[in-house]
Amino acid sequence: MAVIAVNNDNFKTEVLEADGLVLVDFWAPWCGPCKMLGPVLDQLSEEYDGKVKFCKCNVDEAIDLAASFGVANIPAVKLFKGGEIISESMGFKPLPAIKQFIDGALG
Repeated sequence: MAVIAVNNDNFKTEVLEADGLVLVDFWAPWCGPCKMLGPVLDQLSEEYDGKVKFCKCNVDEAIDLAASFGVANIPAVKLFKGGEIISESMGFKPLPAIKQFIDGALG
């Protein structure tokens, strides 16, 4: 499954009203650690296809949205379930750490 771009127009539908676990990567194109995290999330979106929905939110294009979820530093990865944040991670993490983060939420 591909990573879905979310913004002010589709965040409610794609994330808050989604069934199951949704991972949202709050990022920006000028952010070095964000560029490093992108391929990791692309790979994991394939591995967790059908278990976790992966989304990316460009904070430069959705400043108010990012602020409403307390994003002060990027990359900020937040796991949503039932419209609520259930776990979050700040900064770049390698693939094994992100897998552990997701697996912890899947229980």
